Amino acid sequence: MPETSAGATVPGSAPSGSAVDRYFRISERGSTVTREVRGGLATFFTMAYIIVLNPLIIGTVPDGTGEFLAGGDLAVIAAVTALVAGVMSILMGAVANYPLALATGLGLNAFVAYGIASLDGVTWADAMGLVVLEGLIILVLVLTGFREAVFRAIPAQLKVAISVGIGLFITIIGLVDAGVVRKPAGPVPVELGVGGFLAGWPTLVFLIGLFLIAALLALRVQGAILYGIVTATVLAIVVEAIVQVGPRNPDGSNPTGWGLNVPALPDSWVRTPDFSLIGEFSLLGSASSMGLTAVFLLVFTLMLADFFDTMGTMVAVGAEAGLLDEDGNPPNTRRILVVDSLAAAAGGAAGVSSNTSYIESTAGVGEGARTGLASIVTGVLFLLATFLSPLVAVVPHEAATPALVIVGFLMMQQVTGIDWDDLEIALPAFLTIVLMPFTYSITAGIGAGFVAYVLLQVVRGKGRQVHVLMWVVALLFLVYFGIDPIQGWLGL
Repeated sequence: MPETSAGATVPGSAPSGSAVDRYFRISERGSTVTREVRGGLATFFTMAYIIVLNPLIIGTVPDGTGEFLAGGDLAVIAAVTALVAGVMSILMGAVANYPLALATGLGLNAFVAYGIASLDGVTWADAMGLVVLEGLIILVLVLTGFREAVFRAIPAQLKVAISVGIGLFITIIGLVDAGVVRKPAGPVPVELGVGGFLAGWPTLVFLIGLFLIAALLALRVQGAILYGIVTATVLAIVVEAIVQVGPRNPDGSNPTGWGLNVPALPDSWVRTPDFSLIGEFSLLGSASSMGLTAVFLLVFTLMLADFFDTMGTMVAVGAEAGLLDEDGNPPNTRRILVVDSLAAAAGGAAGVSSNTSYIESTAGVGEGARTGLASIVTGVLFLLATFLSPLVAVVPHEAATPALVIVGFLMMQQVTGIDWDDLEIALPAFLTIVLMPFTYSITAGIGAGFVAYVLLQVVRGKGRQVHVLMWVVALLFLVYFGIDPIQGWLGL
């Protein structure tokens, strides 16, 4: 076992020089096997909602021919969602050695459901074919070095802004999912709780979970985030058993109910998974139903969102873990991007939409994860979840989301790395940070920051100092932001 400076061994660490330690560089990165396992557990519990949520997004919308994905069997979609997330997370850990887990991308799945599959004449197989095509194009851009070159062309302080913005983004995700922040019926865009007040047992569970994690962090207790999630889940189960709160319904009834899952011990703990959805895609079938121009624009939109969401996520995870180099680049950047690109194609090929890197991985980093071993742990849990889907559905939003709020706070601390006295970087950084949570889109924040940075450099007479790839990306983002009127002009 590795020794400290005082000669004492580090509990839970891999033996110094062991195959596991050498491969994952656990000791070199200042971690232990125990921390990696705990981090993988924490990441899984903050991501497990996708197993339930993805089927509700893509499984309840008919395609352009009136058919539902997997015939409307949400259990099939849930099983395949967990399967692909498990395989790709394990691949990320084994190939890239990075504490980054993957699953079906939120936002991307909604775009596939409502922006592609629901178009007249388009089938779910056609829509998933576009996802596969987008993933393959991204993979080519990675293998040719273009995607990595774009990433390295981004100024270091803009990368910091991306991390901070994502921190605020996952904070608002946590607060909204917990019901602490909501959209009221009137003109005000958001409000506190119900009618401006915190109310309901689920909110109390969230607050207790949040305080518990914060207190444990203040006391420097290892495992604070994971302990908080588990404790809040147990408390939620007890509360529901006694009070019978029930679910928070989409129609607005029972506003103080549980979000996503009603916590209760399942009747059945195991279910044999059905993977029949795998392979249900048509790579080029969409061309005949939509036309080549529409296919190009839709693939371009998918690609640009996926392209920069991953970049922002891997920077944020690396910054939180202290793994970035002096230019803000993570180790094994190309390997990370290759796995992420394969995940996009794999998600489409499996019929569950594009898979991408998850910012919730920062929850695992917050538990001490520094290597790909944590991603492998998360992946194995996703594979087990294909059998244990009833158990995954036990954790409500209110028990898991305190971890996101805490991690958002931890990521916000990086804001001191931005020179706020330099308008050329401060304004683009500001737009990057605020637009992510305000638009509910990582891509929108990154795009606004990039475009503003290039424009300010031009105004200051420094246009020639801007990297050519930053110019290319800024122009692409202008097209991205104007994609709707462009489609209108082209009659799409």
